[in-house]
Amino acid sequence: MKLPGQDAMARHADEHLVTARIRLPRRIVDRPLRQVGKRLLMAMMVLALTVFIVYVDRAGYHDNADESVDFLDAVYYSTVTLSTTGYGDIVPHSDSARLINVLLVTPLRVLFLIILVGTTLEVLTERTREEWRLNRWRSQLRDHTVIVGFGTKGRSAIQTLAATGLRKEQIVVVDPSAKVIEAANADGFTGVLGDATRSDVLLRAEVQRARQVVISTQRDDTAVLVTLTARQLNRGAKIVAAVREEENAPLLRQSGADAVITSASAAGRLLGLSVLSPSAGTVMEDLIQQGSGLDLIERPVIKAEVGRNVRETDDLVVSVLRGHRLLGYDDPAASPLQLTDRVITIVRASPGVTSAGDMRVTSPE
Repeated sequence: MKLPGQDAMARHADEHLVTARIRLPRRIVDRPLRQVGKRLLMAMMVLALTVFIVYVDRAGYHDNADESVDFLDAVYYSTVTLSTTGYGDIVPHSDSARLINVLLVTPLRVLFLIILVGTTLEVLTERTREEWRLNRWRSQLRDHTVIVGFGTKGRSAIQTLAATGLRKEQIVVVDPSAKVIEAANADGFTGVLGDATRSDVLLRAEVQRARQVVISTQRDDTAVLVTLTARQLNRGAKIVAAVREEENAPLLRQSGADAVITSASAAGRLLGLSVLSPSAGTVMEDLIQQGSGLDLIERPVIKAEVGRNVRETDDLVVSVLRGHRLLGYDDPAASPLQLTDRVITIVRASPGVTSAGDMRVTSPE
């Protein structure tokens, strides 16, 4: 099978090992420079207030140099006092000055120090909070969906899954690009930064507990390696992969993919259909876009349909899934319907509403 650059990719993986990092979506906060600016402004306000207090009561202070305290001395005393330097050349000697130092200057000194070390405290607090969020995320994550690759195909797959009612909290995006992961976080998705061909990266995405894995990488050889790794870690997950070249589709299936979509061929067939009939192309586009117009759904056969012919059902059945066999609606073996069958039907779209037994069926870009 044609897998261009597989040896080069293996060497690249050995030479540039990327430590996987989990990034949970978060509320956007001020930029670091703006936060530093706010802290400096607060510190200057505390210093100015201290200078004002000292200058107003300057008669209660004694300067060893000239025995008088002017405005510059007040600034100097406030600075060395707030920074806890305390040279002792200017001291409060009156009762009022000492009382003001106890009640006002000392609390301002504490506040000044808190502002200065606030960045360190914030980093420690943020690390603790982030660790708690990660532990909570790991403990609650079950039966989720892992999206490998957040490009055009990955985003389209997520949009389709979201139309069926899948919550953002149940989606984990894996991508080697930090900017892509930041974009996923901005959209409300948890991201794992790293190379999905490595098992430790997929383990951080909790792929071993995932219900389904969507592989939408840019290269076919990468898709094969990711499929092999994901199948090794999770034997029961449903794996759907996209490839560019149709000749690589069998290799994806041999690697463990349950379904393989050939993106180039699928787009080409849709283009050809639109050339022959623009209206037919519009209908097909509507069918693969969930939540509007008509939808393709997969559902179990209900008791009232058991024993009936495919064409006798209330819904428009296009295929019957019997065991591992997919039977066309005109296949004589498809009728009569059995209780263990599942049918793929065309129904009117119901945005955001999907029954527990239904599964939307689409083709990603």
